Amino acid sequence: MRITHSVKLLLFFFLISLLLISVSAGESKCECSHEEDEGNKAGATKYKIAAIPSVLIAGVIGVLFPLLGNFFPSLRPGTNFFFVTKAFAAGVILATGFMHVLPEGYEKLTSPCLKGEAWKFPFTGFIAMVAAILTLSVDSFATSYFHRLHNKTSKKIGEGEEQIGGGGGGDELGLHVHAHGHAHGIVSVDSGESEVQLHRTRVVAQVLEVGIIVHSVVIGISLGASQSPHTAKALFAALMFHQCFEGLGLGGCIAQGKFNCMSITIMSIFFSVTTPIGIAVGMGIASSYNESSQTALIVQGVLNAASAGILIYMSLVDFLAADFMHPKMQSNTGLRIMAHISLLIGAGIMSLLAKWA
Repeated sequence: MRITHSVKLLLFFFLISLLLISVSAGESKCECSHEEDEGNKAGATKYKIAAIPSVLIAGVIGVLFPLLGNFFPSLRPGTNFFFVTKAFAAGVILATGFMHVLPEGYEKLTSPCLKGEAWKFPFTGFIAMVAAILTLSVDSFATSYFHRLHNKTSKKIGEGEEQIGGGGGGDELGLHVHAHGHAHGIVSVDSGESEVQLHRTRVVAQVLEVGIIVHSVVIGISLGASQSPHTAKALFAALMFHQCFEGLGLGGCIAQGKFNCMSITIMSIFFSVTTPIGIAVGMGIASSYNESSQTALIVQGVLNAASAGILIYMSLVDFLAADFMHPKMQSNTGLRIMAHISLLIGAGIMSLLAKWA
């Protein structure tokens, strides 16, 4: 089976995130570590084991729900219900970036365990900013590439039609072909613009999945490596909602991208299994993993900051700005109000969950 470029990209970021965090497992403990071992590893382990299938199922439900448009017309892209659902998902992703991932990055990169004057620089905000700019660059260059590709194709079609129109056969025939060529050109432009937008939506879905995967690896390992039953229990409950709601946002993007069946399956599987795999890896390195080691703090802080920048950019630009400025949304006051309410509910729920995860 041929592995597509997007799958290779997702696999690369997943393995890099996993490797960087796992490398920090063998580091010696930092002298300012305040790890509280409650001496009940068995109690924490049962929550970790239960979390693996539970989080997996929650992720599958979340990511597949928007993809059921083939069976339920109300779930198809462009419907009112889809706009409202996507607004809820955008609120979830926005709150994930601001309330979950970014504060974690600040906590790691401002830890007293990181010695030296260099760490007084606000690296978290800087990395998040750079990640957002790079996401914009990928978005911009990809869209530009597909525009140029479409323009070249349209130019070749136009030149071919002019040659046919000027090939003789009387003025009447020439005028008929010329008029047909213009009409065909209008259709070609419209369909071409639609195709460019489709490709851009696919890029958005892939970049969004990268941001979610990076964060999922970090939070999965955090749960797996936790030795406290109380912490494991709180993370377990929060992660189920977390995975389901993030899946809604990603599934909506995948549905709009009109990927083929194989790509949908692969992207859905990647999203669904990333956190459970992170939990399993965390359990495997729990005995040697120390969250207060300098390497662990730096790696987790950088990954969290980068993930926050991606998620915040995607939610504001590619979700909220694109949908709330859509002609259908602008011309329907009721839909616009419902979308705003849905956005606030999604952001509010994820903000409340920040207390536990």
